[in-house]
Amino acid sequence: MNKRTEQLLALAKQKVLILDGAMGTMIQRYKLSEEDFRTVDLASHPKPLKGNNDLLSLSRPEIIKEIHAAYFEAGADIIETNTFSGTSIAQEDYGLQHLAYDINFYSAKIAREVADEFTAKNPARPRFVAGALGPTNRTASISPDVNDPGYRAITFDQLVAAYEEQVRGLLDGGSDILLVETIFDTLNAKAALFAIQEVFEERNIPLNPEEGGVPVMISGTITDASGRTLSGQTTEAFLISVSHVPLFSVGLNCALGAKELRPYLKVLAENAPFLVSAYPNAGLPNEFGQYDQGASEMADQIEVFLKEGYVNILGGCCGTTPDHIRAIAEIAGKYTPRVREFEVSSDE
Repeated sequence: MNKRTEQLLALAKQKVLILDGAMGTMIQRYKLSEEDFRTVDLASHPKPLKGNNDLLSLSRPEIIKEIHAAYFEAGADIIETNTFSGTSIAQEDYGLQHLAYDINFYSAKIAREVADEFTAKNPARPRFVAGALGPTNRTASISPDVNDPGYRAITFDQLVAAYEEQVRGLLDGGSDILLVETIFDTLNAKAALFAIQEVFEERNIPLNPEEGGVPVMISGTITDASGRTLSGQTTEAFLISVSHVPLFSVGLNCALGAKELRPYLKVLAENAPFLVSAYPNAGLPNEFGQYDQGASEMADQIEVFLKEGYVNILGGCCGTTPDHIRAIAEIAGKYTPRVREFEVSSDE
């Protein structure tokens, strides 16, 4: 079995695993300019690049390294690569689709280096890298044109091809885990899962982590109080749609704060045959789009998940910082992880 997969599976039985917090929130603290996003090769690139945070893995890798280290210092077991918009589809907005592989490879390589440094300091506590696959900025299920409901801005095959390229880069760079996250359209996620299966098959990687494969995490997004994803699925329907793959975990992130996320997390906890993850926002955004919820308040709300035995993996999404992760890690250390009582019957 893959050594790091074996370590991760063992650790997941012992404790609630801690995921990192927001990357964008931390990048904002650096007050970066347009020049910070440009490598030497992109000095005369015709399109503005400021805000393309994934590109910083190439132009300012030391910043990404500092952020990863800050989350490990705060108590994270797993950090996510800086690749939320790392597909050629998302990078097309900047005219940088040709850099998709490099963005994923170097983002994973940076995260791997930091994880290895922290593991070397304390071998009894290994640290892990989750290669992040975001939802892209196009949806396979919904038309962007209200006058043409049948129109789609992307095809399933185009999504698969883009995700395959991203998966290869993330694996080549040293990711321990693949995390398909912030899923607002499950059809996009199914394209990502299909791409993962295709790459695993070509590389002879087992799909099941219990057989030594690279663990796959899935995290959906409930967009409002209706309890549905943007493409209209309930939490239970979302779970059913992705359960054909032997996942390491399934969970929810983004859009809602911990308090608002609780009823939907309960559905997963009661029905999922996998580990359950949650990394909510730091509350709901204010009228300026900022997140005001402090670390202790967020940790108090997340403690409800722990008391009720809902989760195996905890972290933070929009607005969260190392302070939030530190508070969550301290609270989580007092509890045992959710036990999977649901087992798939082997009787025929």
